[in-house]
Amino acid sequence: MEAIELARRSATTLAQVRGGARRVVLRHLLAEVLGPGVAPRGVGEEPADERALVDADDARTIGWRLRQVRRSRDKSLRVVAGLAGMSKSHLSEIERGDCALDSLSEILALAEVLQIAPSELIRLPVPAPGNGATDAAINAVRLALLAVSRDRPGGQVLSVEALRGRVASALDAYWRCDPDYGGIGAALSGLIRDLHMSIAVGRDAAELLDLAVLLHSHATIGWLRRVGAAVDLRAQAAELARRTAQERDTPDARGLAVWGGLYVLVMTGAAELAWAELDSVTVPTNSPESMQVAGELALCRSFLAAVDSRPGDVGAPLELATELAQRTGEVNAYGLGFGPQEIGQWRARAALEIQDYEQAVRVAEGLRPETHPLRTRQADYWITYGRALARLRGRRDDAVMALRRAELILPHYVQRDPIVRDVLAELLVHGRRDAGGRELRGMAYRAGLPV
Repeated sequence: MEAIELARRSATTLAQVRGGARRVVLRHLLAEVLGPGVAPRGVGEEPADERALVDADDARTIGWRLRQVRRSRDKSLRVVAGLAGMSKSHLSEIERGDCALDSLSEILALAEVLQIAPSELIRLPVPAPGNGATDAAINAVRLALLAVSRDRPGGQVLSVEALRGRVASALDAYWRCDPDYGGIGAALSGLIRDLHMSIAVGRDAAELLDLAVLLHSHATIGWLRRVGAAVDLRAQAAELARRTAQERDTPDARGLAVWGGLYVLVMTGAAELAWAELDSVTVPTNSPESMQVAGELALCRSFLAAVDSRPGDVGAPLELATELAQRTGEVNAYGLGFGPQEIGQWRARAALEIQDYEQAVRVAEGLRPETHPLRTRQADYWITYGRALARLRGRRDDAVMALRRAELILPHYVQRDPIVRDVLAELLVHGRRDAGGRELRGMAYRAGLPV
């Protein structure tokens, strides 16, 4: 009971608490790096009732699943909220669907308290929304990754020229958000098999390994994430990227593999392993390409500090990335899209993570997403902007339009990303009270939410 009582005290006292309660203090400390106006959410609020505002028969939101797990653990709202560093009323809002669980630090804290993997809280329902041929393509990629992990890729041995062209086509389709997003996965499964079969033969090994690292760090991991594939499957892709980069053994290859797999490690709850991965690689800044890899790794380090309650480690890597972006300008080596726009989008995401929604909106509205060379990142921008707008009074219609912009760019991402779907569910709850809107109901329907 002592830890629970401490979790309800002032931010100064909370700074002395280990575990989830530290995340409340984190919001104060990160504000010094990211800007003013941050207040810890949900501290001192009065408890709310537990009446479900989402369909209690349909486990299609994170909040509903969170309630299921909490009750199966026989833990009260007060106990779980206290140990996770939030108020009982805030946790109740999340479970009712009145407030989206859209902070990674809160997801990690709740998963730790409930003793489950974070991915278990945010997995997609079955059947997944926006299916088409996507689930079949996911399974084909799963089988290809499994075959390669057993050193039995079962593909064809092809020339480096042929494989170079196929990798370029796959990456281009992924980066520009090809409308046939399921088709990307179908092409990936065969390409994974053929590429690793050709690597096994030993000809043109260096270039083939470079192609494999680039493919897996971007398209394989990224496509699986954006279609809502299970985190364990994405971890298989990240491990293949890591093994391939080790075999290639260059700083850029190792850096790309770490960059591609970091988010996967976070969502499996392996933050310490993610830190170890970042510490294991050093990329020199003696070429334009390496400078961009080093900049993205610096952003990764700052991001990890933000979600892992290490506020003292947020600022320095962010400033390093900013300095590198000023030197490089808007560039796109290895398809990273590194530059000032990327830095700005990270700052908006960081403000969103610490729940300083006004700051996130201010940063986002100062950016020009159309200048980013990657359509995938343009979709990321509109999602970040929309999620922040959804929490500001009087801006919910703007939030719907921002998320609709993201859906027009990359439908699968909006329809199958669990956090985005939770934001849509929150908007839908408020929309029902306000008579809602056709755009919102349409997005919610396409995302498989009850409307």
